[in-house]
Amino acid sequence: MGVTLTKGQQISLEKSGGGTLNVVRMGLGWQAAPRKGFLARLTAREIDLDASAVLFAGTEPVDVVFFQHLISDDGSVRHTGDNLIGGAGQGGDDESILVDLLRLPAHVDQIVFTVNSFTGQTFAEVQNAFCRLVDESTGEELARYTLSGGGPYTAQIMAKVHRTGRAWNMSAIGEGANGRTFKDLIPAISTHL
Repeated sequence: MGVTLTKGQQISLEKSGGGTLNVVRMGLGWQAAPRKGFLARLTAREIDLDASAVLFAGTEPVDVVFFQHLISDDGSVRHTGDNLIGGAGQGGDDESILVDLLRLPAHVDQIVFTVNSFTGQTFAEVQNAFCRLVDESTGEELARYTLSGGGPYTAQIMAKVHRTGRAWNMSAIGEGANGRTFKDLIPAISTHL
């Protein structure tokens, strides 16, 4: 089991036995919070959360991977597909984004992972939301950030993977924001670069 991160915490992505990671997977999971009352259960809608990865060169966004653009222009980042209802929660990933760290262009020094409620529900209506980073070659979970507290936001800036020299680090951000797509979040993301 990897490190459980708290908001603002950072870890190195160097392998414990030395060496560097090649391919990592950022997984996202969530469940709809149970609704109370008969009418609330009748009018409940599925919650469609969408994971995105915004690639930055310094403070400039240079590419994005999300449900409508599944592979980065250079092929180093790949979204595995859109999940319209979630449900994994504490178990497996509902959406995943694979990052080939060795293929990333040299000018890309940060990748920010976001989650948006495309259907417009707030995170108060979501439970067991998490993002986790996995070493794709071994399946080992390196780090997990669990979203707690929900809140009146329709989006979360979850985490970023960033390059310092030749080494990669992961930072848990966990910042609430509002917007249905990653485009709406660019101003909020910029404060974390």
